[in-house]
Amino acid sequence: MRPTELLQEIRKMRFEESFSIWTEGRITQEEAARMLGVCSRTFRRYIDRYHNNGLDGLLDKRLTQASARKAPVDEVVTLVDRYKDRYNGWTAKHFYAWYCREGGARSYSWVKNKLQEKGCINKAPKRGAHRKRRERAPMPGMLIHQDGSTHEWVPGQKWDLIDTMDDATNEHYSLFFVDEEGTHSSLQGVKEVILQRGLFCSFYSD
Repeated sequence: MRPTELLQEIRKMRFEESFSIWTEGRITQEEAARMLGVCSRTFRRYIDRYHNNGLDGLLDKRLTQASARKAPVDEVVTLVDRYKDRYNGWTAKHFYAWYCREGGARSYSWVKNKLQEKGCINKAPKRGAHRKRRERAPMPGMLIHQDGSTHEWVPGQKWDLIDTMDDATNEHYSLFFVDEEGTHSSLQGVKEVILQRGLFCSFYSD
């Protein structure tokens, strides 16, 4: 058995154990999620996959995706054309969220790289020694991250999308449109997070 196959089997066994204990009412859903090292939202997705496809629904699709080097030319052309026609100006992250909802099976890195290769989105400038990549927060609630994205969301009308999320899990706690990003919109996002989730430890905004 290859290492990847072994890891998949271990994941299924661990889920089966935590799911069984949870359904018996011996632990909460949050505790079951922690047993697997995931957030509650991911654990709920696992449950949905389990109900729909059994334990095989838990298999990591990234390990069975087609190689990026062998991607058919028409697949890349379709991807790029769709971005240019309907989503021009979107960030790679926001476009990838749509791509997944439409059934896309490629990884985020693959999609972003193809869009960069075709000049649809710019490559991020290289960080200097003083700007090394920041590590994610180790646990939910330790750091809340807020980002604003300007785009022509409807023809002829540009808005800013204010996205407030958990840095550890990337779970989106607050999403709304405003005419222009500013202090008021930033505080509104913070307010919505506190009302829904309670206080957090720290806050970061670009």
